[in-house]
Amino acid sequence: MGVAGDPMNSLQNHFLVAMPGLDDPFFHRSVTYICEHNDEGAMGLIINQPVEMTVAQLLEQIEIEVPEDPRVASAMVLQGGPVGTDRGFVLHSPQDGWRSSLLLAQDIMITTSKDILVALGSDRAPKNYMLTLGYAGWEAGQLEQELTDNSWLTIEADADILFNTPIHERWAKATSRLGIDIWQVSSDAGHA
Repeated sequence: MGVAGDPMNSLQNHFLVAMPGLDDPFFHRSVTYICEHNDEGAMGLIINQPVEMTVAQLLEQIEIEVPEDPRVASAMVLQGGPVGTDRGFVLHSPQDGWRSSLLLAQDIMITTSKDILVALGSDRAPKNYMLTLGYAGWEAGQLEQELTDNSWLTIEADADILFNTPIHERWAKATSRLGIDIWQVSSDAGHA
């Protein structure tokens, strides 16, 4: 594998799909959207592990007026990863106007500023969004080693899985996009 900083080898805008044998309780059957991957390491957000909190409850906690939109009231906050669990990240469909946003792909942005939270449920809100607390991080070479150890499979990210697939179906849908029966794949493959 080449240098992660080389765009040809970067996993930015890809999903890491946990192998069935990955027994880390935090990442078991997880799907992680990779926001950044370079020679310094990687950062991603787990997109299929809800916490016991709705977006409306989170907005109440941080004293932002909760909109009456029932989609906001019922949307679940996700556990983005074990690092910085007090930090929020909003993955959303592209939309300009937020103080701290980065376009990650043609159809996916990330925003970390509070102004987007104030807009949720209003006509200024992005069409599609998900809110996560925390993130997953890997030091230089760590993710590459985990890939060598067959902990993860990778596929190009898909906004349909991010925004239109129910949370509890994202791992199965991501594995089906691989075109293989995930239960037939051994975590020992490729080892001598």
